[in-house]
Amino acid sequence: MTGAKVVVGKATPRGRFPHVKVAGGFAFVSGTSSRLPDNTIAGAQVDAMGTTSLDIREQTRAVIGNIGDILRSVGADLTDLVQVTTYLVNMNDFGGYNEVYGEFFDATGPTRTTVAVHQLPHPHLLIEIQAVALLPQGGSK
Repeated sequence: MTGAKVVVGKATPRGRFPHVKVAGGFAFVSGTSSRLPDNTIAGAQVDAMGTTSLDIREQTRAVIGNIGDILRSVGADLTDLVQVTTYLVNMNDFGGYNEVYGEFFDATGPTRTTVAVHQLPHPHLLIEIQAVALLPQGGSK
């Protein structure tokens, strides 16, 4: 498979771009958040008084889960990741993010860069991850 794909059953991109693009034996995953298909955000709760509670651990798990689903749509999975770039709105969330990341990956996993950004496209998003995976046998499974 070569080309771009919007994955059915995932939150629709908020712009004219695909979830994933396959080229040269790699899957390039667009920046992915914890947004769910119904446009709610995993790890974001607003109570009846309007108080917002944001959970970096829950958001990180949801982001990695979304990336896994996107990779499976092109015949790959999380074990095929070679590089990730993580964007955190607040570096004070690094500990919780890093803890959950370690549930999925270790020192044999993908290379990683983590940077702080001023904001993401929704005020309830704490994290976004962009990723690159090497497709098994350089192509779709």
